[in-house]
Amino acid sequence: MTSPLFQTLLAEARSTLAAAPQEPLGELRPARRVLGMSRAPRIVRVGSAWHLGVLLIGAEAVYATGDIVRARAEAPRGFTAESQRARAELAAAARRGGFAEGEAVHVGWRMLQPDALAEGEASGPLALREGVPSVRWSASGGWMPLRRYLDERIALLLEPPPGA
Repeated sequence: MTSPLFQTLLAEARSTLAAAPQEPLGELRPARRVLGMSRAPRIVRVGSAWHLGVLLIGAEAVYATGDIVRARAEAPRGFTAESQRARAELAAAARRGGFAEGEAVHVGWRMLQPDALAEGEASGPLALREGVPSVRWSASGGWMPLRRYLDERIALLLEPPPGA
């Protein structure tokens, strides 16, 4: 059973964000053969969510962010690092999957299990710390009360600083 306070915080966040745009969630589909022809990997749209730092808040679920790529057509490029090549391949897969040129898409996200919080376990960046729903905003960062984190991230999303 999920912590009632956690559910209240999420309901308040969803209500405040109702008019804000959501960002697409994508899922990588591997290469396959169709009627004997090879089909390249692609990223397909599987939902949407509000992006709040390390969290993605959907209408029904909460996710930990993964990678964010911008859809881009394939083009021959030279790469100085293998990681650049991998990101370019993801961007091309997003474009093949139907995302518009330049559209940002979240891939590699993980669905979080808020029920684990009520049992005293962490779920990704979320945990109950001394009875307070909290979030770890980076792998090496400390814990922050979820209410404060959501308030700050929602304010940034609704009114970004000049030049952002």
